[in-house]
Amino acid sequence: MIKVVGIKFKNGGKLYYFAPKAGDKYERNMPVVVETARGLEYAWVAYPEKKVTDNEIVSPLKPVIRIATQKDTEFYESCQEKRPQAMQICREKIIKHGLEMKLVDCEYAFDGSKILFYFTSSNRVDFRDLVKDLATTFHNRIELRQVGTRDEAKYLGGIAPCGRVCCCAGNMPEFKKVSVKMAKTQGLSLNPGKISGLCGRLMCCLSYENDYYADAIKKMPKVGAEVGTPDGKAIVTGINMLKMEVKVKIDDKNGGWIWKDFPVQDVRFKKNNQPEKPEKDDDSDVLPLE
Repeated sequence: MIKVVGIKFKNGGKLYYFAPKAGDKYERNMPVVVETARGLEYAWVAYPEKKVTDNEIVSPLKPVIRIATQKDTEFYESCQEKRPQAMQICREKIIKHGLEMKLVDCEYAFDGSKILFYFTSSNRVDFRDLVKDLATTFHNRIELRQVGTRDEAKYLGGIAPCGRVCCCAGNMPEFKKVSVKMAKTQGLSLNPGKISGLCGRLMCCLSYENDYYADAIKKMPKVGAEVGTPDGKAIVTGINMLKMEVKVKIDDKNGGWIWKDFPVQDVRFKKNNQPEKPEKDDDSDVLPLE
């Protein structure tokens, strides 16, 4: 077992393990300075010291350099205050050079060695002249990094269709794989406007309860199937996997139909637990527009 400290670099961000400094006592949300592949960075304690197994860490384990001092915090806050102006200058330079790119975020390195700008673009962008122009303006080393549309939503945040802050920006450390098959399994409409997030991709929350629905659908008859009920043979018109109920229509022998709901355990049907062959585009996280 190895003693580690859980560190996060932003709210909702991924959790990383670092080696604690001997003699320091850590508390939740305490600011610290840590060493990363990018140099020194300002971060916060997500979880105080705990012990984990060797296979839970990536060796070599980087150290926590120190608990952040007042000077560290003031420098970090000054960098944050400069971000809006840096973003505005970069946007003006992008327009000046006529580049097809959208600026998403910028970040000052904690050691003051460089400024990173994050952008999205549907095409490959030659930004060499832009980097030179920005370097001359800021008198600092400049890095531009292209990110995807899901990363853009994570950086910018926003209110999702459910009325809560986007999962990627609020409480999801890492992106999870989401596919059209998950939406189909949960019986959701495949209307892109209803199951897509702000990024235009399938909503991340589709993966939260997918295991439950994948198991529940195996215990339910298919819509349109003929089943046996306590009131006789019927045709399945709908299923409710949360209540585990089956909606059916029963011939009333007078040319009409009677609709009823039955618990799935009261319905007799041929169960088929064999996995279906995946349909084309089932593993995609983008719905085609019709």
